[in-house]
Amino acid sequence: MNNRIIWLILDSVGMGELPDAYQYGDEGSNTIGNVSKAVGGLKMPNMIELGLGNIDNIKGLNRSHHPKGIFARVAEKSNGKDTTTGHWEMVGIYSENGFPIYPDGFPKVIMEQFEKAIGRGYLGNYAASGTEIIKELGAEHMKTGYPIVYTSADSVFQIAAHEAIIPLEELYEICQKTRELLVGENAVARVIARPFAGKEGEFVRTSNRKDFSLEPPKDTLLDHVKSAGMDVIGIGKIEDIFAGKGITQAVHTKDNMEGIDKTIEFMNKESTGIIFTNLVDFDSKYGHRNNYIEYANALEVFDQRLPEIIKHMKDDDILLINADHGCDPTTASTDHSREFVPFVGYGKTLKEGINLGTRCSFADIGQTIAEILQVQEIGLGESFARDIMK
Repeated sequence: MNNRIIWLILDSVGMGELPDAYQYGDEGSNTIGNVSKAVGGLKMPNMIELGLGNIDNIKGLNRSHHPKGIFARVAEKSNGKDTTTGHWEMVGIYSENGFPIYPDGFPKVIMEQFEKAIGRGYLGNYAASGTEIIKELGAEHMKTGYPIVYTSADSVFQIAAHEAIIPLEELYEICQKTRELLVGENAVARVIARPFAGKEGEFVRTSNRKDFSLEPPKDTLLDHVKSAGMDVIGIGKIEDIFAGKGITQAVHTKDNMEGIDKTIEFMNKESTGIIFTNLVDFDSKYGHRNNYIEYANALEVFDQRLPEIIKHMKDDDILLINADHGCDPTTASTDHSREFVPFVGYGKTLKEGINLGTRCSFADIGQTIAEILQVQEIGLGESFARDIMK
């Protein structure tokens, strides 16, 4: 039997603070639990049927008496709470120190190098919400032509520009030059192009975001699968997170619904290996904006589409669903939160109702996939393949 993995990442859908959350200022964070409480309960019958509500210590969801899937609570071993750290750990990279962050903006020496590299000035250079900073500085940007620079609690150097002032290709070129500058102790995880459009008072970000990520420092599960002659299809921002390394085919998406559409499209094609999808709206549109109502709605809409995904699974396909960190929209913070993440799996080749308890690393998932696909181990995490396969 030739299993294929359909791997969905519900970006930022955490399920309760990790023991060291206090070191990150994240005490009390519980993305699923707090969202459910804030809206008077989440309607996620399909995920509950697979076992989401049966995960140890999960809050705000009903339990299933006969869950059809496998399920676990998974801790992050690496030090961090961002997209790159989480995704890299899943496929075999432990990040001991995390990536550099700049809550007070980037140092003068970096910004001087930035100006020299791009041949113009800049606006901003502080931590901000992407939608708020274009409201604040968009008009000045239109007059000066200077790009807007900002960061967040994540390891990111974000560059916003109006598409009519700095064309996309030029913005991408600026980001590439910035990526080349930020090395060594200033090697941020991602440089992000944040194009926007519209007129003053009505600026909106477009879907032409592009991430310029650090390349993973070593081969990962994705490289092993690719080297074995199988497909690694990245949907959403997966290609960006891994700087294209280990990816055989990629498609970028504008929202969760297109991410699901593209996943199903690839499921219906002949392929092997992994279809790896990141659904980012939970995080980017609702978590960071503390919009718990729309966060809840996005969870329920995903759940409504789950039967459609399952319907398109081949007999030997395995569906795995987990998150990469938290981003509790009910707390005062607009940043990611250091949380456990839920993990749910389903497939005709898997047992039913298996509670895998609390796992010590996101890499347990990657190690399990390596064993199922019979490729090289990733050197991190413990496989639970034998516990779940029929």
